[in-house]
Amino acid sequence: MPSSDKLLLSVLSGKKPEKTPIWLMRQAGRYLPEYRALRAEKGGFLDLATDPQAAAEITLQPIRRFGFDGAILFSDILIVPWALGQDLRFEAGEGPRLSPPLVGASLASLDRVPARLEPVFQTVEKVAASLPAETTFLGFAGSPWTVATYMVAGKGSKDQGETRRKAYADPQAFGEIVEAVAEMTVDYLSRQIEAGVDAVQLFDSWAGSLSPAQFERWVIAPTARIVSALKARHPGVPVIGFPKGAGGKLPAYARETGVDALGLDETVDPRWAAEMLPPDLPVQGNLDPLALIAGGEALASAVDRILLSFANRPHVFNLGHGILPDTPIPHVEQLIGLVRR
Repeated sequence: MPSSDKLLLSVLSGKKPEKTPIWLMRQAGRYLPEYRALRAEKGGFLDLATDPQAAAEITLQPIRRFGFDGAILFSDILIVPWALGQDLRFEAGEGPRLSPPLVGASLASLDRVPARLEPVFQTVEKVAASLPAETTFLGFAGSPWTVATYMVAGKGSKDQGETRRKAYADPQAFGEIVEAVAEMTVDYLSRQIEAGVDAVQLFDSWAGSLSPAQFERWVIAPTARIVSALKARHPGVPVIGFPKGAGGKLPAYARETGVDALGLDETVDPRWAAEMLPPDLPVQGNLDPLALIAGGEALASAVDRILLSFANRPHVFNLGHGILPDTPIPHVEQLIGLVRR
């Protein structure tokens, strides 16, 4: 379908329609009773993510309930290190675990298992065949820096200290990890596009922990390589970059990576972003997920500020990060009403 018939896709392609499209990061998830019911029936997160029928159903649930302008593939950024040969499990109440952690093991010790990616492509095909014609389908992957932090430490951390130490102490070995992630990410996203997604997003959830020089080396440079490779293979397919916590480094990221649209987290002043970013660059965001939980006047005021700040550029309304599990569904309905009024 032409991008002009898909509101979200047209904005990601640089157009400025009268209406503002909306979707929410983690919109397929625990705040929805239908998701909780399916998870209780099917089992753990990885069981769901590798079951194409279940993952497709979860991807479609928020579209059926809310009619968002975009559907985001239900999966996880750690599917790539799993395919690179690390074992992946999700511990209740503790989050994901990868083993062996590469802080004490070499990348060469891993045996790649690319077949672990196949269920994701099957999910994409199922969703693409079922989405409403006007809905943009978004694929995604983690950016190399963020994925590498999990690979090195074996889990998430508050400051990514082990990974940052490794990057300083042995940049060659760490660079090999980043390059392996980048190489597989290009193929992974390319296959998602071939299977039916309209655009892709790169999540760099831990980009904010790096110094400017390290940010250039481990965030901007590998992201630019991924974007360039995807554009060579799939001209015209938009790539959204989301370097959470980048703050004042956002203009450099926008200029140097080649992304088609830039996701902004909730700490970014939208008026500053509107002034400092390239004038025609589509932006996405950046409502505080806690404002959505608050609802009412707090939500209405925050929405107005964002919409007014980005009134003169292509803008996709979204949260500054993922929707939280305790978000009331009526507040999501209020948000959609405010954006579409």
